[in-house]
Amino acid sequence: MSYSKWEEALTANYETTVSWRRYLHEHPEPSFEEYETRKYIVEKLESFGYEEIEENIGGGGIAAYLRGTEDGPTIGFRADFDALRIQEATNLEFSSKTPGVMHACGHDGHTATLLSVAKVLKEKQAELSGTVKFIFQHAEEVLPGGGKAMIDAGVLEDVDYVYGLHLRSPLEYGKVTYCSGYAMAAPDFFEINIQGKGGHAAHPDSTVDSVVVASHVVNQLQTIISRKKDPTKSGVLTVSTLKAGDGAHNVISDKALIKGTVRTFAPEVRDMIEEKISTMTQHICEAHDATCEVTYTRGYPALYNHEKETELVAELFKNQFGEETVESTPLRMGGEDFAYFLQEKPGSFFFVNSGNEEKGISYPHHHPKFDFDERALLLGGKCFLSIVEHYLSKKETSSAKESVTVESH
Repeated sequence: MSYSKWEEALTANYETTVSWRRYLHEHPEPSFEEYETRKYIVEKLESFGYEEIEENIGGGGIAAYLRGTEDGPTIGFRADFDALRIQEATNLEFSSKTPGVMHACGHDGHTATLLSVAKVLKEKQAELSGTVKFIFQHAEEVLPGGGKAMIDAGVLEDVDYVYGLHLRSPLEYGKVTYCSGYAMAAPDFFEINIQGKGGHAAHPDSTVDSVVVASHVVNQLQTIISRKKDPTKSGVLTVSTLKAGDGAHNVISDKALIKGTVRTFAPEVRDMIEEKISTMTQHICEAHDATCEVTYTRGYPALYNHEKETELVAELFKNQFGEETVESTPLRMGGEDFAYFLQEKPGSFFFVNSGNEEKGISYPHHHPKFDFDERALLLGGKCFLSIVEHYLSKKETSSAKESVTVESH
């Protein structure tokens, strides 16, 4: 099998992969500002021998082609490379050297993993029938995200299937997990500005108390989930911010601010919640002689893993790593703009657990002390290699490939 040779080469490159990850971790750049990171990725690809490299796709994305010596499908692999505006507090030897910015979500690991796979497969190019398109995406963390812009620029036009992975800390290292169908939610955000009439706290009758109005709004918004949403469909509405007044005990504030997030999967539930937030807030404010401005911002769509492609990778991973290593995971309420990729092409987004309780690697994503077990870099790379072998290995007969392609659609 081709895979065993590729795996051996990937394992031999592990320490180098770790060094790439640590360099990226030391030099993080936030979304839409990943200038040096892009240069670093391109320089690495060129050093591996890649010549067909596209830059600035959708504003900041990169793609590199590895074309086999025979015809076959084109498989897209995606990794994101932006960091977050968080002050790192890990005390790692390779901690961020950029104040207020850190890789707190594992994107440095995603990029290092895909670079390692690109290096190994470039050395095995003659063994491939078909094409691997390595897609490095900017700005996953901040709306509107880089994924949609890359797709609008045509990054998936020549791709048949697309796959991506995400490291998952603090879940203990050693498992690869998958979720068929809806896997991650659509993350939306809302902001409500309430305008009342301020005055002296001793004379509430001469005011329109924005705090009271805001309290009614916060309480009633929860009934959208409990009484308006189909209980068989998932949905979360969380008010995260409520601000009013300047701290004085004897002043009724004329303004109040409410912020929150909505997480859904079904498009009709998403539409309903957006509409109800607006109309319910307006009616409550009118009832109390206040006015309001409601801003609802849609985030990424819900991430939907295609069933056949997800079942395929689950079986591939079980065959390579053993049944005990691969598990189904429940859907999650977090968001990911890889959802845009899966709206365009069949594929799947899977997870590699990367926590290590013994080493203190147990903090959640987007935490100042976030880290991951670097062994996950190697396991993630092996996942990509197993997908390549299935679709592109020359040892697979052309009739078998045709059967897989037809069945997957």
